[in-house]
Amino acid sequence: MGFGQGLSGLNAAAQNLDVIGNNIANSGTVGFKASSVQFADVYASSRVGLGVKVSGVQQRFTVGTISSGGQYDMAIDGANGFFRTIDASGNVFYTRNGQFSIDKNLDIVNAQGQYLTGYGTGGIGTAPIQLSLPQANIAPQATSTAGFVANLNANATVIDGTATPFDATNADTYTDTQPMTVYDSLGNSHQLTQYFAKRASDTTTGDSVYDVYYTLDGQAMTPASTQLTFDSAGRLTSTPATVSVGLANPGGTASPADPLSVAINYTGSTQYGSDFTSSKTPNGYTSGEFNSISFGTDGSIIASYSNGQTQNVGTVVLANFNNVQGLKPVGDNAWTESADSGAAQLGQPGTNGMALIRGQAVEESNVDLSSELVNMIVAQRTYQANTQTIKTQSDVLQNLLQIA
Repeated sequence: MGFGQGLSGLNAAAQNLDVIGNNIANSGTVGFKASSVQFADVYASSRVGLGVKVSGVQQRFTVGTISSGGQYDMAIDGANGFFRTIDASGNVFYTRNGQFSIDKNLDIVNAQGQYLTGYGTGGIGTAPIQLSLPQANIAPQATSTAGFVANLNANATVIDGTATPFDATNADTYTDTQPMTVYDSLGNSHQLTQYFAKRASDTTTGDSVYDVYYTLDGQAMTPASTQLTFDSAGRLTSTPATVSVGLANPGGTASPADPLSVAINYTGSTQYGSDFTSSKTPNGYTSGEFNSISFGTDGSIIASYSNGQTQNVGTVVLANFNNVQGLKPVGDNAWTESADSGAAQLGQPGTNGMALIRGQAVEESNVDLSSELVNMIVAQRTYQANTQTIKTQSDVLQNLLQIA
């Protein structure tokens, strides 16, 4: 009898124990994928086998448990997809470890200093770039529209506009007033004030009449006023229901902004016998500083600003492969593509079979400790059994020597 079979069994069992030990050691490693050993028998033109060999180490790319993470962490919520990172030399790596932070340049990086890549503001499908946090303020947006729904009191006292002309400084010349904040092209805030004055009913139509006057920071706007009319049921009959008012130089000489024009839509306004109420929804906002970041399920990177606005500043790209088993492990929870894996197929999360992204979360190791401990016991018994075959063959050889 030969010792080869037993020795091959010892070597194979030892490698199996190494793989199991590596799995157990990485049971707490984020994004780690467990491996298992594949064995094959050995024959060489003989009816009697010559032992066993390790034919390969198979990685198990099943999805690990998703748990909460930090502000910049992400988890791939599905089997298809890897984060794509690059190092300072431009080498490309693929990983399931979504633990990210920011460096001194506000680039999104992992623990190895590799840069997370994705699509920039140029659009989906463009060449992936390094993803960074925004450094500039979000640009302001001038107010251009304002929804304004009000109830004007039908029982208010009529004010004779001829005898008592409108004067913004005299509360006796108007019935109600309502200010709202608007913004010019530079993001400067202004107070657009509407003054509502109840007039005598139209003698021709019988409609109730309210005159509305407009000022911006105390300056009369163009047009300076308009008229709202209501039928006997309190419904708005003015046509059109939208009035555009403006001011040529809202910022003055100190802060020259573009001319401001605001289209105020009164649709839904009423004149009932109850107190004055109003609801206003102007658009526009001032400039804002970057506050925080969040990630959408489609990989979108959403920046939040101090003015309450948000904007998409990029999209995380995911990579998939025809044969993930062909990926080459390079350590640090990363792989590189190889001839066996095929070229990386890039795409946006949630499209073309790619998994979705879950922000502020991480994917834990997919190691099943219970299974690994059982596998370790079996591998240990296999190792012991192979040592026993070597001992038996040693005893047989000793007996042959004694006969001689």
